[in-house]
Amino acid sequence: MRQSRKPGRVVAAVAGVVASILVAAPLASAGVTDYGRNDSGGFRSILPPGSAGVFGGGAFLGAPLPTHFWDQQSLYEDLVYGTPGLTDSDISDYFKDATFGVRPADIESTVRPRKGVTILREDDFGVPKIYGTTRANTMFGAGYAGATDRLFLMDVLRHTGRAELSPFLGGANLGSDSNQWNFAPYTEADLKKQITQFPKQYGKAGRQAVSDLNSYVAGINQYISDAKANRRGAVMPIEYQVLWSEPRVIEKWKATDVIATASLIGGIFGAGGGGEVASAEAYNDLVDALGAVEAKAVWTDFRAKNDPEAPTTVSKRFPYQTGDPFQGKGLALPDQGTVERYQTASSPASAPRSAAPDFGTGLKASIGGVGHASNWELIPGRRSTTGHPIAVMGPQVGYYIPQVLMEQELHGPGIDTRGAAFAGINLVVQLGRGRDYAWSATSASADLTDTFAEQLCGGSRTKYLYKGKCRNMEVLSKQIAWEPNNLDSTSPGTRNLTALRTVHGIVTHYAEVDGKPVAYVTARSTYGHEADSVIGFSKLNSPNAVKSAATFQKAAQKITFSFNWAYVDAKDTSYYLSGLYPQRATGVSGDFPVWGTGKYDWRNFNPANRTMAQIPPSQHPKGMNPDVLVSWNNKYAPGFSSADDNWSYTSNHRSNMISDKLQPGVDAQVSPSDLVKSMSLAATQDLRCLEIVPLLNTAFDQTGGQLDESNGTGDAIADADATTANDIMDTLNAWYDDGCHRRDLNQDGSYEHEQAVALLDGTFRAMVNEAFETELTTAGLTAVKSVAGGFDDTGGSPHAPSFSGAWTGIFSKDLRTVFGIGTVQGPYSREYCGGGDPNACRSALANAMAYTGRSSVLDSGFAGLYNGGTACDSDPAPDCFDRNRSRVTSAAPTFYGDIVYTSFPFQNRPTFQQVITTTKKLRR
Repeated sequence: MRQSRKPGRVVAAVAGVVASILVAAPLASAGVTDYGRNDSGGFRSILPPGSAGVFGGGAFLGAPLPTHFWDQQSLYEDLVYGTPGLTDSDISDYFKDATFGVRPADIESTVRPRKGVTILREDDFGVPKIYGTTRANTMFGAGYAGATDRLFLMDVLRHTGRAELSPFLGGANLGSDSNQWNFAPYTEADLKKQITQFPKQYGKAGRQAVSDLNSYVAGINQYISDAKANRRGAVMPIEYQVLWSEPRVIEKWKATDVIATASLIGGIFGAGGGGEVASAEAYNDLVDALGAVEAKAVWTDFRAKNDPEAPTTVSKRFPYQTGDPFQGKGLALPDQGTVERYQTASSPASAPRSAAPDFGTGLKASIGGVGHASNWELIPGRRSTTGHPIAVMGPQVGYYIPQVLMEQELHGPGIDTRGAAFAGINLVVQLGRGRDYAWSATSASADLTDTFAEQLCGGSRTKYLYKGKCRNMEVLSKQIAWEPNNLDSTSPGTRNLTALRTVHGIVTHYAEVDGKPVAYVTARSTYGHEADSVIGFSKLNSPNAVKSAATFQKAAQKITFSFNWAYVDAKDTSYYLSGLYPQRATGVSGDFPVWGTGKYDWRNFNPANRTMAQIPPSQHPKGMNPDVLVSWNNKYAPGFSSADDNWSYTSNHRSNMISDKLQPGVDAQVSPSDLVKSMSLAATQDLRCLEIVPLLNTAFDQTGGQLDESNGTGDAIADADATTANDIMDTLNAWYDDGCHRRDLNQDGSYEHEQAVALLDGTFRAMVNEAFETELTTAGLTAVKSVAGGFDDTGGSPHAPSFSGAWTGIFSKDLRTVFGIGTVQGPYSREYCGGGDPNACRSALANAMAYTGRSSVLDSGFAGLYNGGTACDSDPAPDCFDRNRSRVTSAAPTFYGDIVYTSFPFQNRPTFQQVITTTKKLRR
């Protein structure tokens, strides 16, 4: 039975729980609540499932969910069904009004947690609107409102960031703690240092950041105090009463908790690079499989560091890291077979047995947007039907119950903004709008992390040679202990978490280089500086700092994480790639480890405060008012090399599915609804279908996609295989002609082209494998896949497909080369499919398609593809497999009730999204 698309009900699960407290409060003064005050108009947004996220302790069994818990979900998911005929007037059906303020008649509640702070909520969607008579009061209100909507989730995030989730939620979370301690191990002193260095590094802006942080924390703690005393309608989340045998008292927040949360979020979204060891291991394996000369050529083919066919956000060239990866200066490649991963957790390293999931690992994986990614698309005024720029844009951070993002408005001296912020660091809006402008981001994952090989010395694995001295590594140890709780029954236990830190960074591997023992460490430019980006975000929130597209770029320059930033106002569109990109030593490789003896350090590297020379803003990819701006985590600009851990910037990208709809020759004048459709149509399309099916038609027959069933062409294709492959191509072509969508417009419980979807899911992997394995050998192909990723966008277990892998582009370039289709830029060092013989390639593809299509779809009715111990066992079909599945980030549903509705039909679009159609600039 197919899953319902509509929200489910709450079913009672725990006896003795009483109803939530609803508080009515007097209206605020009209001067505060003026709807549209300091607002140019034309702003809409959506953030499912809803604003409310705290289950109060005392609810009657079977009581409805908190008000505003689900009220944006249907708007969000129903866009799929409204897209084909969408008009400008329909946009309001799927995106709520995001105008500043609230009309007095629409105020649902007012809370004044202290003098000078007013928090209003309107009655339609309950977004908190925070007003402060001083900046400190505004920050206080942000903390109070954040705790009101997400207190338990904030607690989860701060414990995850500190690598202390096991003591909080149970031993099943050991894996999460171990991974976090390996990535960002911070002592309390380290976290405090990030705060104390603000004034030293940023002067007045740094002092303001510290003041903002302290006021924000005070607001959180005031809510906790109010919840304990049941003041102002504040309620203690039910988790603290029911997760543990004895009701747990929440710990007061500290400023360092915010820094720990920032390190977690920034580490997931703003990092890039650091894959040099994996890259070197793949190269060594290729040498074993193919020999040194061939290995270098093959490695270079698939690395796609600067594929000239890769779609880019801007067309201007911005050279960065363009040198030869194999240049020998400082190169420290590991000897084959010597690499050993460093274990952070003490023995036994495996997580303890428990029926409970590793909540933290799942949380971080979901935040990383598994299956999806952020996107934005902007059109300049000269191409817009409104005569002004228009934009559709938002971040993809996964789906949660409640959402890990929260929406808010902040108003006070030097701050006027509305938008989304991560719970626990919502003292600023990270993605949203100002008075007459808006901005958003996609993760760029450009190269701000390197790997250094520390030469070991003194006969110890914790001593290394740096600038002629044998030094001790810094040992960062943390003992964690846990007890079972009502969610996680893991037996009590303890583990020691130990990270090793050198002047460059954190030890990740041990190996030998030319027989010498080394420790490989990751050097991340943002390590110890995750919170620094608050300086840039504060500027984006300020009408005094952002007055134009040019001043927006200056503000974005203060954000140290790697993001693609988009900006729009009534006059301009703009793009800027942010990030703290080090200036490397001259001539070193950007793809493999280099020696850490000091000779090849980043320029002006200062180990004491972890600073270095960085490339200037002029070298960051940027643009203003091009014909179209699109980012879907694609390549930034020609010449700006992809990070060493990113092999996906190949000859096509999912961003094509948006940008192709917006090119001047396709649609010279673009309406707001056209721009929404460019995103929402792409959200259900299959890139492999769009890009590969036409190439297969040409490969099988230049005129019509038909294989010769009599073998008259000399192809080694059995008649039965040719017949099956032709039937499959007919099915795929019908799907292609209908737009290659994975969707169920008539809502009958299955995709319109369900069999075609399943056939491509089942045969794509087999065809790609056949195209490359013969030339690469099994071992060589395995080596490439270890860094370029596997063939499946839709396999393994139920998850929404991303179509972000490298192989669609790799396969496309090779097929076009083998069959002479069009002009191929940057061809590979060889033709892989069939060894370059079109007949041999055609035969391999047809046989793979026919055999796999029969075994996985035609003879099995999808059961072999979409089940096997998964959520789709009872419904083995692609629409079940693809569904967007929400991660429950509160324990409340377990005890308060059973939320049946935790998934909804596939669409690959941002979690929070804005539609911007502003037509005027405000004077200031």
